[in-house]
Amino acid sequence: MLIMRASKVAAVAAIAFFASLVAFGNITDYQTNFNFVFHVFEMDTIFPDATIKYRAITNPALQHAAYMLIIAAETATAILCWIGAVRLARRLRADAATFNRSKGVAVAGLTLGFLVWQVGFMSVGGEWFGMWMSQQWNGVPDAFRFFVTILAVLIYLSLKDDELA
Repeated sequence: MLIMRASKVAAVAAIAFFASLVAFGNITDYQTNFNFVFHVFEMDTIFPDATIKYRAITNPALQHAAYMLIIAAETATAILCWIGAVRLARRLRADAATFNRSKGVAVAGLTLGFLVWQVGFMSVGGEWFGMWMSQQWNGVPDAFRFFVTILAVLIYLSLKDDELA
């Protein structure tokens, strides 16, 4: 069905739009958003008696480098998803095999987005740096919403499309 294909294009474009907004916000409001990364890496707001504070990264150069890596990954997610959505849209009325083959770039973008928010924020930020212990700088709930949404789109997109009727 054409509507299913169009729905998949729209879902990928929605993730591209989201990642674009996140990257744009991090680039144009660098310092405000860097403060989040700073406090997570400093581990200065986790439980006072936590014994994992030895993991803190207090070197400003490393903090900025890590933040730039986050921004680059978010930007790459957006770019790959936009390219993927355009490729899918261009093949919307193609035969099923062609449409299914055109999903690769979108799958790459969605996978990268999943990794950014699941590995970067949930695993590294949440668990390694104990972000979940911070009342002020806990991004775990937001990261969870983001990567589950991305994963849902990835699963939906990955479903094989049949020939148009």
